[in-house]
Amino acid sequence: MREEAMNLETFSLEGTHVRLEPLEEGHIGGLVGAAAADPSLYQWTVVPQGTEGMTKYVETALAARSAGTAMPFATVNRETGAVIGCTRYFDVDRWAWPAGHPMAKRTTPDFCEIGYTWLTRPAIRTAANTEAKLLMLTHAFESWQVFRVCLHTDARNTQSRAAMERIGAQFEGILRAYRLASDITPRNSARYSIVAEEWPGVKERLLDKMGRYAASAR
Repeated sequence: MREEAMNLETFSLEGTHVRLEPLEEGHIGGLVGAAAADPSLYQWTVVPQGTEGMTKYVETALAARSAGTAMPFATVNRETGAVIGCTRYFDVDRWAWPAGHPMAKRTTPDFCEIGYTWLTRPAIRTAANTEAKLLMLTHAFESWQVFRVCLHTDARNTQSRAAMERIGAQFEGILRAYRLASDITPRNSARYSIVAEEWPGVKERLLDKMGRYAASAR
């Protein structure tokens, strides 16, 4: 566990299709519109509907950023500039390396999770989610040089679990009654992880998937 809050500097992640911008209150209107396109999509993910709920959602995310435990982003379509969803790093932390150990001087995280990810209906089955994951994982493993990234989803969300497995994330087990589910029941979470040694293979899979999106667009 970290001894004091991490000072996470905000940054954007720029891709071909999407830009991940540091989440701000100015994104609330765009997020409200994105979420309203098809609320039925969010069976397994908590996505607020309406300005009041989205404002609380964003305020909670920004409080976690201030505490040094999360880095939330608004997902923006690069071509149109429209906000199409949201995602974040969270449970960002450093290990308590012993004094004098070379790693004790690290100023970047040792591990993190990626989640709170959702997209508006028109962005589903496009390159948006794949590219966002590629951008975030590349930054985590190659800039922060983390040792591990975790992902988890409602254990009932077979589509999300299959997507994690396709890119090479390793199933670690079920966390029982881990958090409140979107249907207001205790949620069992399926937990997956990628460690640094596995990142090159995962990156190759993501790049291959991006290449197939590009080929189908020609």
